[in-house]
Amino acid sequence: MSEKKWDVPEVDPALLEAPTAEMLQQMKSMNGALNDKMGIELVELTAQRVVGTMPVAGNTQPYGLLHGGASVVLAETLGSVGSAVHGFPHRVPVGVDINATHHRSAREGVVTGVATAVHLGRTSACYEVVITDEAGRRLCTSRITCALIEPR
Repeated sequence: MSEKKWDVPEVDPALLEAPTAEMLQQMKSMNGALNDKMGIELVELTAQRVVGTMPVAGNTQPYGLLHGGASVVLAETLGSVGSAVHGFPHRVPVGVDINATHHRSAREGVVTGVATAVHLGRTSACYEVVITDEAGRRLCTSRITCALIEPR
């Protein structure tokens, strides 16, 4: 039985040297089905810092509040994308740990997540992700760690 190769997206390495609007556009085209459903959009992208937004509408729990799981999806997306940029082209990220503390809720508008690198190593990357509402109030603090492995 042959081992399945991973489908590693083709990204122009020159784009990773100096992040540009073109690089953001290329990454957006690889957003993935879940991120599309959640309405997640990348705004800024480097290995050191990733910024993305997500609407509250469509991502609420039965009481009309932003679902905590939606915040975790946003945090994991931002940390994983940052890890992918850091590991490219020789390593791909796989999540090994994520946690989140929910500080307050949101009922409307758009939330913004900012993932800041805590550690960028050869075999792992770790980000702190702060999610805020439109007034700048902290809704959630998350930490994600990704292992950086060779694609199979």
